[in-house]
Amino acid sequence: MDSSRANACMVNSIKTKMVKTDLKIKVQFFCVFILFLFMTLSPAVSADAPIKAPPGMAALPLNLPKPMFVGTPQNIKGVKKLEKPRGKPRPPFFAPKGVKNLALGKKISGSDEEPIMGELKMITDGDKEAADGSYVELGPFTQQITVDLEATYDIYAMVFWHYHKQARVYFDVVVQVSDDPEFKKFTTVYNNDHDNSAEQGVGKDNHYVETSEGRLVDAKGVRGRFVRLYSGGNNASDLNHYIEVEVFGK
Repeated sequence: MDSSRANACMVNSIKTKMVKTDLKIKVQFFCVFILFLFMTLSPAVSADAPIKAPPGMAALPLNLPKPMFVGTPQNIKGVKKLEKPRGKPRPPFFAPKGVKNLALGKKISGSDEEPIMGELKMITDGDKEAADGSYVELGPFTQQITVDLEATYDIYAMVFWHYHKQARVYFDVVVQVSDDPEFKKFTTVYNNDHDNSAEQGVGKDNHYVETSEGRLVDAKGVRGRFVRLYSGGNNASDLNHYIEVEVFGK
């Protein structure tokens, strides 16, 4: 009789453990199912979600040309301080509402007044495409171009395209703003000349690969009338190229 009771107790104990184990599995499954529903039905949170503009600001009114190449450039070697490709579109740049491209159609001069290809006026004509008839080719080594905005403005950003038909890196890229056409006094807003080849001072900005997005520079509201850009050849040749220069301000 005692043996029968012991066996019965053992059986009940085993049954109780089985019930508890089964209940635990069901609870875990239910929790996983609820988490799945939460992740599926909740609004997706993405790093690329739209960024809200700060009060009084708006995204820079950019109209980008179509890309001419895709993927990571393979043949650019030996360039120091070269930025890695982002692999995704550039985030919006916010500037005070009402800014516009002040450089469009404005007079432009430069150190090479007779370019190898094109005319200097093409650099502010609004054509940002990479076609052969859309870019200006200047002579070798250090060259500069200067845009006259015809009045003094608060400048918040600049975007410029050297060449984006192929992946290239342009050297000694320096951007200055002045109220003086002779640039006896000026503010440097970008400089990736790491050895002072252009004789405008040593810069700390990075080299970068040209793309259809152009190079966007934060000018931080600097006041000026004249914008000057230097370059000193590229990784493919000693020549200098410009497609378009845009200056956003008001």
